[in-house]
Amino acid sequence: MHQVEVSRRPHHRPHKNCPACGRPFSWRKKWSRCWNEVKWCSERCRRRGRSKPTQNSARREA
Repeated sequence: MHQVEVSRRPHHRPHKNCPACGRPFSWRKKWSRCWNEVKWCSERCRRRGRSKPTQNSARREA
């Protein structure tokens, strides 16, 4: 069993950047066993894949 040591304080948790949207996301308990395989911050980004955000989507998010 591979356990990632994570404190309860959010600023001590590991972070990654999503390759689809570029936003940082942090470790979640549900990812404790597979953190090394986690690539996407959300299901939406996973479906979108590695495509870069368009200018239109960037405007909508801002």
